[in-house]
Amino acid sequence: MKYFLLSAVGTFCSLVICCSQAKAAALGGELPNPAFTPCANDPAVVRIVTKEELCSTKTSTIRNVTATEKKLVFMEYGLPYNDKSVCAKGYEVDHCCSLELGCNNDIHNLWPQSYCGQILGFDANGDPILDKWNATTKDKLENELHREICSGRITIQAAQKCISTNWIECYKETFREEE
Repeated sequence: MKYFLLSAVGTFCSLVICCSQAKAAALGGELPNPAFTPCANDPAVVRIVTKEELCSTKTSTIRNVTATEKKLVFMEYGLPYNDKSVCAKGYEVDHCCSLELGCNNDIHNLWPQSYCGQILGFDANGDPILDKWNATTKDKLENELHREICSGRITIQAAQKCISTNWIECYKETFREEE
């Protein structure tokens, strides 16, 4: 869905066209847009791996997302490459279903996730108050799910489903957080 915003200042008019669905899905704290990033729901993003392989392989040996692929991911979500005007801390091109959980570098598993989180409001100084649902928080979840797989508390498939369905709800369930 596209929308148009027409603003006039004096005699100057500007027309801004953007894809609202993509923009909303790319802001920090939001979930990946399944139309662009189907995650583990797409069999192409899941590696065939045993628990033993998963728990003994460093992700640095399989992490391979090129700068060109990262730029394509930002473009697909309607964002300029690592646009810091939306999030001053920047973005990472994140794996929706993490390498630590047996998924891969397929472009359908990638999305731009901010380090900011959503803006909840502003403090007395006018600085934004941010929630915690950002790339750093998701990394904590990925590491915990990996530990749970390796300790035998959950299966690879259960971890993949949990994080791919809604990583924020998965975090709350995993760390037993209330609303």
